Order: sequence, then structure tokens, then C-alpha cells
Amino acid sequence: MKLLIALFLLSMAGPAQAGEQRTAESSLAEAYFAGGCFWCTEADFEKRIAERSKEALEQSGIFDKPIVTPIEPLQNFYKAEEKHQDYYKENPLRYKTYRFLSGRDSFIEEHWGEEKQVNIEQNTEPRWSSFEKPSQEQLKQELTPMQFKVTQEDGTEPAFKNKYWDNKKEGIYVDVVSGEPLFSSKDKFESGTGWPSFTRPLEPEHIVTQKDRSLFTTRTEVRSKYADSHLGHVFEDGPPPTGLRYCMNSAALRFIPRKDLEEEGYGQYLDEFKE
Repeated sequence: MKLLIALFLLSMAGPAQAGEQRTAESSLAEAYFAGGCFWCTEADFEKRIAERSKEALEQSGIFDKPIVTPIEPLQNFYKAEEKHQDYYKENPLRYKTYRFLSGRDSFIEEHWGEEKQVNIEQNTEPRWSSFEKPSQEQLKQELTPMQFKVTQEDGTEPAFKNKYWDNKKEGIYVDVVSGEPLFSSKDKFESGTGWPSFTRPLEPEHIVTQKDRSLFTTRTEVRSKYADSHLGHVFEDGPPPTGLRYCMNSAALRFIPRKDLEEEGYGQYLDEFKE
């Protein structure tokens, strides 16, 4: 993931030369490239990934100058005209000519060399396994007040007045802070409690349980492994096949619809929803 983002920052424009004009070595083509990385997910998850990648790129020493590629929230998106859609497929010869004249490949070769040949799929380490939790001050800025209260202060959101209690769409639920996969809609059921409830976790190793002796009783608290977010509690009054009810807070979760799994980097979970 880090290499993918780094390549994105690099391959389209020189990250140490933001705003400078790059002209192809030809009288036939002259182009202006302004590099940028835009994030648009809840809790600034993509923003943190991009920032860590940018920092790693600076430390790599590939460029002599500071990396000045901006990382900003997505404000507007304008779809290109139809004639530009899949242009490299519809007009392969013209595209190859443009790409050659643009200097893009020579730029990548000069700065990356053989590193561009790295097979990303060989890196089996999921991005959340190297997650570094931001400071409480940063989380307060990135999370909504309710998300912060639930995940960082062990709070509980109102029943029936939360985002996912009645969500029936297919997809998975990930930690709102780290993005680690937690639950699947396949295991979600109507508990009547007003909170999203599941019979089992999607990734049991991402779940940490501990005794909670607050509220004058003993319950089993559920937390995420990598972000250490408070998620909710698990009870032994659920339906078959587990007999468990993982009663979660919507504020601790981010839902990723089935159709977006591949794009969001969770393509390995598509098999969950095969007929």
C-alpha cells in the first residue's frame, strides 16, 4: 500500500517540484502537471496512510529536495468527458505516443529504477498490522465527538439512533480508526437492541476481549487489536451457530459495501459474498 501511494505521488509529477511546469522533449506535446493526493474517507483514514507514505518517501533519500506534494481533502470531482474514458484501451497507439512524449516513463525509471517492478501482491502484510495510533489530540480532530467518546473513552452511543443498527447492505465493518476488518454483514442479525449485532467476528484475531466491571456488573468488553478501540461488548444470548451476540457501537465502525471492497483494499473478502 505504501509503495502504491508513493508511486501515485511520484509517477504523475515530481513531488519535489510541485507547481513547476514539465515540458516534454518534443514540439508536439507540452503538458502541465500538478501533483496532488486527495482523501475522502471517514476519520481521515486515507489521509493518515498518505502522510505516512510521504514521510517514508522523504526518508528514503530518492529525492534531494523536500516532498511538497499536497495531501488535501477531496472538495470536488469532475468526471472526464466520455472520449477520455478508457482512452488507453480505445486508442492504444495514440496513448503510447502520448505517454512516451510526456516523459513519464523516463521520470519513473530515473528515480525508481527496478523498484517499480516490485510485485505489491507479494507483500502479504496488511496495512493495519503496521498501524501506528495517532495521539489523542489528533484523534479528536479526525473523529466525530461520538466516535471519539466511544472508541477512546469507552462510551456508548444511543440505541436506535446510530448509523448501522438497521443497515442491511452487504459488506464488511472495519475499525473506524485503523481500518482493520472486524465483522461481516453475513453474520449480522436483528437483535432488537438498537445496536448493530453480530454472531461472530470476521477476523477473530482482530478482536480483544477483557472483563468490564463498570455499571455494577461484569461484562465482556470487545476492543480492536491494532487501534485498541472500544467497540462494545459480547454476550452469551445470541442465536446459532455461536450463541454469541457481539453488540457493537456504530461509531466505532466504518461500513464498506460489497461493491467497494476491491477499491478500498479489502478485495480478499469478496469471497464472503459469493452465491
